Amino acid sequence: MRKEDGEIIEISGFLGTTTNNVAEYAGLLEALATAQSEGATDVEIVSDSLLLVQQMLGKYRVKHPNLVPLYERAKSMVRQFPKFKIRHTLRAGNKDADRLANAALDRAARTPNDRWIERRRVDS
Repeated sequence: MRKEDGEIIEISGFLGTTTNNVAEYAGLLEALATAQSEGATDVEIVSDSLLLVQQMLGKYRVKHPNLVPLYERAKSMVRQFPKFKIRHTLRAGNKDADRLANAALDRAARTPNDRWIERRRVDS
C-alpha cells in the first residue's frame, strides 16, 4: 500500500492450503482493512487477478461458494471509501506482489502449520 506521503506498507501472509482465487480475495480484504485502518478515503487496487478485478467491477458473476462470502465482504468494505478504483495489471507489472508472495512461501516452509499476516512499513 502506498500512502499519499509516499510511505509504503507491505502486507504478506500465509493462508495454508487454499485456491489462488481465495488467496487473491484474502489479499484484497487485507489491503482494504489496512487502508481503512490508515484512514484512507481514496483507494486504488491494482491486481494481477483478472477474475477478481472483473468480479469486483460486476462484469463477472461470483459463482463459487467459497468466493461468494469473500466477495460480499469486499463489496461491503469498498462502500466505506468515498473513492474506490480497481484495475488489472499483467503479472509482469506486479513484481512487488510476486516478491511478497515468495517471501510468504519461504517463511511458510519454515513454519508450515502457521497461518499469519505480516504488515511492514518500508522507507520510500
